[in-house]
Amino acid sequence: MRRPASLMAAAALVAAVVAGSQAASGHPLPTARACPLFPANNQWNLPVDKLPVASNSATLVHSIGAGSPVHPDFGSGLYNGQPIGIPYTVVSGRRHKVRVRFQYSDESDRGPYPIPSNVPIEGGRSSDGDRHALIVDKSRCRLYELYALYPPSGGHGWTAGSGAIWNLRSNRLRPATWTSADAAGLPILPGLARYDEVRRGSIDHALRFTVPDTRKAFIYPARHSASDSSDPSLPAMGQRFRLKASFDISGFPRQARIVLQALKRYGMIVADNGSPWYISGAPNRGWNNDDLHQLGRVTGSDFEAVDTSSLPRP
Repeated sequence: MRRPASLMAAAALVAAVVAGSQAASGHPLPTARACPLFPANNQWNLPVDKLPVASNSATLVHSIGAGSPVHPDFGSGLYNGQPIGIPYTVVSGRRHKVRVRFQYSDESDRGPYPIPSNVPIEGGRSSDGDRHALIVDKSRCRLYELYALYPPSGGHGWTAGSGAIWNLRSNRLRPATWTSADAAGLPILPGLARYDEVRRGSIDHALRFTVPDTRKAFIYPARHSASDSSDPSLPAMGQRFRLKASFDISGFPRQARIVLQALKRYGMIVADNGSPWYISGAPNRGWNNDDLHQLGRVTGSDFEAVDTSSLPRP
């Protein structure tokens, strides 16, 4: 049926708005090029530079720390003997899968998980931190993420706090109120700053970051809260922030400038409780730590919370 011209014009306007809010999928991993890091309309991959500022932006920024500097929680080399950042590894579909015993089994995907015996763990094998492990099956485009992962010991197999399995070609979320390997119930990998992206010249997705305190709430696409506080001045899990458009990044070194450009266009998503304005990334020897440390010239007052209520929810 031929539609009236007015309806066709309205439809064209809606299509243009939606198209303008979308970006290409985040750059695939160099060792898993057939797998997108989620579809192009996934919220990790949507720019937010044209969206309105949240009405409580100043309050949220103050609660995180308006004077606190940005900290790149990733880099090259070692810190306390271990790589800096959250590592990931890529395996093929032939990788043997193992069962994992979970502390939070009622909110974890049972698996099994294709965990190599030498899987890189955040902070190293002796770490007492979050001990995240991220594994991509490049044959099936599946992402396996684990929190507090420990290798077999004392006659017991692999154990973890929680685990989640993601289809990298799908926008399917965790069930509401479920955690993942991250407090917000989100995947970790699509929110990491990666050196291979910076080498290409752009980070085309939002970044993951932490804040000291959150409230008992979550904003799409987050699915889980990790707080007992109802204080409205605190951000919810999933809250999006962006670097203000007026902030001049021209004087920053290349690596830091590319990270800052991503923070302007795509912003960053509250994913866990931790230190203020700590941005997550994957370790790589290509990072220039001196360049990255220049990000500390940016403070919380240079950010604003974003109203993402108009973004698609595929």
